[in-house]
This record gives sequence, structure tokens and C-alpha cells, in this order.
Amino acid sequence: MKPFLFLDIDGPLNPFAAARRHLPGYLTRAVRPAGWAWTEPLELRLNPAHGERLRALAGRYELVWASTWEAEANTHVAPELGLPALPYVHWPTRTAGPDGTFWKLREVVAHAAGRPFAWVDDEVGPRDRAWVDGHYPAPAALLRIDPARGLVEEDFLALEEWSESL
Repeated sequence: MKPFLFLDIDGPLNPFAAARRHLPGYLTRAVRPAGWAWTEPLELRLNPAHGERLRALAGRYELVWASTWEAEANTHVAPELGLPALPYVHWPTRTAGPDGTFWKLREVVAHAAGRPFAWVDDEVGPRDRAWVDGHYPAPAALLRIDPARGLVEEDFLALEEWSESL
């Protein structure tokens, strides 16, 4: 079985903290996800080249959305990147772990169910890495992505190298 690659959207794929002039190759559009509370359109910035890189990684990984977009990722993001509909992690709660871990960690680990996984997110941190290192039974790579730059070449290379190391 291939390892999972859990993909956050806002930060890694949609570098929301970047100044526009620093986003060569990105396309911007306004979207209104159906289940979201605010009424103003959200600015979604995506780089079509990331779709090509992710399709290549799909040969090494099982891709899964690990984003608050949940099913909406398949409506607004996957088509823009040329990806098929992907499974997604559901978030029944958004409360930090009792040990100060990121609120997504419990559900990502539950979804991985003991399989190796890589996870790209702009909010993973040292406590999450320490918890995974100390408690998870399989190899795992947590990559914190700067939301001002999004995924860059060295991140894709790190994901390729990590999958080869398994």
C-alpha cells in the first residue's frame, strides 16, 4: 500500500499570506464555498504546475485532502489543478489536542490508521512532530509550509525523497 499524502489547501496550495507580486504562475479567482459562514467571496490562488506535480506524486502516494475545505476541495480546487476527486478528512471538532497539538492531528492520524503518511500544512509544528514521533507506529513526515510562499520545488523534492526512503 502507498503512503498517504495529506494535503492542506490554504497555505500550501493557496498561499494566502503572499503578496500578489510574489506569485508567478498562480491564477486567482473568487469562490464561495457552499458550507462556509461568510458571504464575501474567498480569493483562491492556485498554481496549475502544482497539479502536474501532485499527479506525479499520486504514483507514490494516495492523495487525501486534509483541509477545512473538506468536500468543497473537489468542487473548487481539484478541477483547477487537474486532479480527480480525492477523499478528504472530515473534522468533527476543531479543538487543540490536550497536549497542545494542532487540532487536525487526531483526525489525520486516525485516517492514516497505522500506514505511513506525509502531511503538508501551514500549521503543523514541533508538538505535532514530537507526538507523531513518540506515538505513531509507522513512518510519517510533517512538512510545515510557509503560507506566504506555498509549496515550492524543494517541498516536492522532499516528498519524493521521503517516499523513496520507505
